[in-house]
Amino acid sequence: MAEEKTRVDFNAPKSLVERADSAIEILDISRTRLLIDALEDELEELANDEDFQRRMSDAYYDGRVDYGTVEAILGREEAMRLKLLRESIDRTPAIPTLKDGLPSDDAFYDGEISEWTDSNSADSDDVSRV
Repeated sequence: MAEEKTRVDFNAPKSLVERADSAIEILDISRTRLLIDALEDELEELANDEDFQRRMSDAYYDGRVDYGTVEAILGREEAMRLKLLRESIDRTPAIPTLKDGLPSDDAFYDGEISEWTDSNSADSDDVSRV
């Protein structure tokens, strides 16, 4: 099924239109085809540009563009990555709670304090000498 088309009308410098007309004569294509190809090439180049990708992600995080726009320009994989990152940023972290509260210092520090010893220290005497 053919994609829906939108009519676009714009003003361009006369010299640019003349250059385009020269190219379309040689290529034997229409102005429309030349402009569509040029737009597709420019959008592909932008999609691979790191600065543009950063600006697009900033716009997505700020809510200035939606998921569909990001997907259409940067591709499904990058759009999904941005969506997952935004969801993880938007999440409120859980606040840990204790059922019974913290023990008092006396209860926590009550009793003898064990002294750590190296478990290999007893075995080190049994090692054969060379």
